[in-house]
Amino acid sequence: MTLIKKKKIIYPINEPLRKFLIEYKKEIDIPVSYSDLSRYNSSINLYDKKGEDTLWLTVFYASEDMREIYHGLKKIYAMLKADGDLSVMEHLYIDRVDLCSYGNTKPFRIRIVNQINDNFDYYYIKQADASRVYGLELEDMISPNRINYLVHNQTLIEEHIAGIPGYQFIKERLEDLEFNKIRLAKEFVKFNERCFVRLLGDMHSNNFVIDITPDFEEVHYRIRAIDFDQQSFEGRRIVYMPQYFKENNPIIQLGIDMMTPETVQQYQKEERSLMAQRIKASLHSVKDLLKAMRKEPISPKENVIQLREELADFYKNDKFLKARNMGSVLQTSLEMLF
Repeated sequence: MTLIKKKKIIYPINEPLRKFLIEYKKEIDIPVSYSDLSRYNSSINLYDKKGEDTLWLTVFYASEDMREIYHGLKKIYAMLKADGDLSVMEHLYIDRVDLCSYGNTKPFRIRIVNQINDNFDYYYIKQADASRVYGLELEDMISPNRINYLVHNQTLIEEHIAGIPGYQFIKERLEDLEFNKIRLAKEFVKFNERCFVRLLGDMHSNNFVIDITPDFEEVHYRIRAIDFDQQSFEGRRIVYMPQYFKENNPIIQLGIDMMTPETVQQYQKEERSLMAQRIKASLHSVKDLLKAMRKEPISPKENVIQLREELADFYKNDKFLKARNMGSVLQTSLEMLF
């Protein structure tokens, strides 16, 4: 069964969200915009170390444009990572600019290298989508993960989220007897709960990464979303629950094999409690974000009606039925934590 049947609409950033971004210092002037990067004059397919097509294109610019664009890209990196301290640019160079031609917002990925030690990093420049910006902000406020992004007009800049792509982990590491399967199963339960409560949809294994952190006795796993386009957009409740995506079935099977329903419920309650604590710690900014979200459409009306009805039935709470937009639906969902 296909959970998402239609391509998502890209919503521009309008005045309510723009006001929030300016107040919280996320809207800044930048030297290179998405449209500037779109002026490339040639491209080649990008292949991985195994010689397989990554479906990304490495793009090239005319010599008269390249110097200005690459200098601007280094300045943006300094803004993103060092609060605009341009001294960090001294030993950096732009190694590559790649374009994802199949993505919803056709993002550019910037590979930047420190020439002293050859250490490299990535960041992304995308067409700004209000849904994605709301998703990024909610991730920073409500999840255990911090995330950094900047906006200028209709250009969005995002830092790279490191980790093993979910589909790759499932394919290559899930049968490894060395890793702690119960810890991964527990983390998936908590990830599922976070996505459902904050209404982040489409979390199949292509849209999250697994961050592995060694400890002195064990290894910890953190599942992190990397695609926020489906924040509070779809009308079907199950789209916001990663457990229903067939791509995630191998991890779900781990949970079935290794956890009782009572244990699953315990982890769900733990994560809900942690989310409530995070909201209390960022209450002012959460309220401001929801206020902006309630003032602009980020989903078709029919999706709002369907989701509010399905959530009212799921929670046995008619307050959802009063919601007129996705901002109100999300606010009611978050209120269920308290």
